[in-house]
Amino acid sequence: MICTSLEYINNWLKANLTKERYEHSLGTAECAKELASRFGLDEEKAYFTGLIHDCAKCLPAEEMQEILQKTDLIDGELCNPKTHHAPAGAYVAQKEFGVDDEEILSAIRWHTLGKVNMTLFEKIIFLADKIETRTRPCERCKPVREALNESIDKALLICYQNTIISLVERNLKICTLTVDIYNSLL
Repeated sequence: MICTSLEYINNWLKANLTKERYEHSLGTAECAKELASRFGLDEEKAYFTGLIHDCAKCLPAEEMQEILQKTDLIDGELCNPKTHHAPAGAYVAQKEFGVDDEEILSAIRWHTLGKVNMTLFEKIIFLADKIETRTRPCERCKPVREALNESIDKALLICYQNTIISLVERNLKICTLTVDIYNSLL
């Protein structure tokens, strides 16, 4: 799964993320582990993926752009710079931490935008990033958490509804992939 020690990874994250982003990563790891347990997936793998999912979030813009040039991107994916760290993060996880597990790399790759027909593991990492309780106690998280009692897809649908509403309210571009995912969840 990985060629690097967890101690090295934790130290690397602490050195390369802001304190708040590292705290968010811990929260995402904890939430991912909880969701993996709930849905019968590997808890350790989910925790690890949640921990490193934002590894590229605080990279300098130049470094981020260099990495993105080495990454296969889909049309329209770069319409919001806040999502650039996801494909860059999969690259960093592979190159810096020696991650070769395609499921982990894909979950990191798609944790911001998601994609149509996500695997259960990808859905867990996606949702854990949005609803972890260390840094995201927002009112929009509660309905998503409650929807998990019905189904993971219902929770995703509510998450995408919230995202689209937020983007419209802030006059920001909506990636066509986001609309496609929302429509597929309906």
